[in-house]
Amino acid sequence: MSGLFAAVDLGASSGRVILAEVGPNRVDLTEVHRFANRPVRVGGTLYWDILGLYQGVLDGLRAASALGGRLDGIGIDSWAVDYGLLDGDGRLLGNPVHYRDARTEKAVERASGLVPAERLYATTGIAFQQFNTMFQLVAEGERRAETALLIPDLIAFWLTGVAGTEITNASTTGLLDARSGDWATGIAAAVGIDPGLFAPLRQSGELIGEVSAEVGVAVGVPVYAVGSHDTASAVVGVPAEGERFAYISSGTWSLVGVELPGPVLTEASRAKNFTNERGVDGTIRFLRNVMGLWLLQECQRDLGIDDLAPLLAAAREVPARRSLIDATDPRFLAPGGMPARISAACREAGQPEPTNPAEFARCVLDSLAVAYRDAVADAQELSGHPVDVVHVVGGGSRNELLCQLTADACELPVVAGPAEATAVGNVLVQARAAGVLSGSLGELRSLLRATHSLRTYQPHGVPDPGVRSSSSG
Repeated sequence: MSGLFAAVDLGASSGRVILAEVGPNRVDLTEVHRFANRPVRVGGTLYWDILGLYQGVLDGLRAASALGGRLDGIGIDSWAVDYGLLDGDGRLLGNPVHYRDARTEKAVERASGLVPAERLYATTGIAFQQFNTMFQLVAEGERRAETALLIPDLIAFWLTGVAGTEITNASTTGLLDARSGDWATGIAAAVGIDPGLFAPLRQSGELIGEVSAEVGVAVGVPVYAVGSHDTASAVVGVPAEGERFAYISSGTWSLVGVELPGPVLTEASRAKNFTNERGVDGTIRFLRNVMGLWLLQECQRDLGIDDLAPLLAAAREVPARRSLIDATDPRFLAPGGMPARISAACREAGQPEPTNPAEFARCVLDSLAVAYRDAVADAQELSGHPVDVVHVVGGGSRNELLCQLTADACELPVVAGPAEATAVGNVLVQARAAGVLSGSLGELRSLLRATHSLRTYQPHGVPDPGVRSSSSG
């Protein structure tokens, strides 16, 4: 038995709808529609074009239905932390604000003065990030909103009319209790957020509802809650064997960590900026955020370079670790002027400043590899969970130079692929919920190993300058 499932995967720069045929011996993906995700700045505020994204979703579902026929399910994942506010009639009050907008700077100060960072972490297990949902809601001030829905849940609400919050994404907000898995209403109230904004929690694999007739596309198709935080779906799509593995979900962001049965809420973990996010089947994604390929993408944009392959070929010839930056530094969060910021960071550190595109690219890739090394080492130390291999999934798994540099830095084998791990994890959870597949995460991952081509990079000995990112002590 097999089924046809549509994965709606919304990324920071583009969205896509992928049609998947899934069965006990197959996971076949076809991208049927891709659409741009272009943030818009208005009046000094950076917004998402949520209605444009929704139209892209509908166009993609129309294309999936035309190609595959009747769908057996739809699942939606996206980036974390951002949300839409709804009034009492379920109407959107305004375009969601982009997490890279600067509005949270004062809100961080205000919230930190009300609840100590130690209490926040001990309750929620979420690392301090200025774009966390909690700080965004504090920055909202007085708004006549009845409900806040995270981006995947907002799209699901528009499709089905059923409001709720899937738990893997809820855990990124800084407003979920890491131990109980319930909303941390005490924390919310302490920083002035109305706990009544929170929609009921739902677990990955739950049936949300069916696409309503008024949508006009894929009417009656079940919509399932998947790992709606794209990293949660990507970790499902890690083709690991056993438990002794680290993962790097490598895209615009890099999320680096291990999979655990429970949270790590120690002061040492907080000091090293590790976060405890919920995974599928009650697991914990114990990880650190690294800036990721955003650094390279922004350099390409500012330097006017469209073709990545020649840039990486030239970067391969640049001496290793000639210049390094801290790839977890929030100075690199905002868009624009990335090469200048990288040069300034190198200058401040007394290192050679990159002078051409190849040197900028090599600086970024070497810095990412070192940040990955630090995160993998710290994850093992803080959790007591040893690893024998590092799995790189997502778009970065196609970057051969980055994968080899990561193996060299971590001194561990790196297994690269699948590049479409997020979509794969999305459809695997749907297929299991629909009864097409069964079994544990380990059994789902076994199917991936049998159906996907993977590449292994063995570490080569390279001089280690001992540079560590500032967030890792």
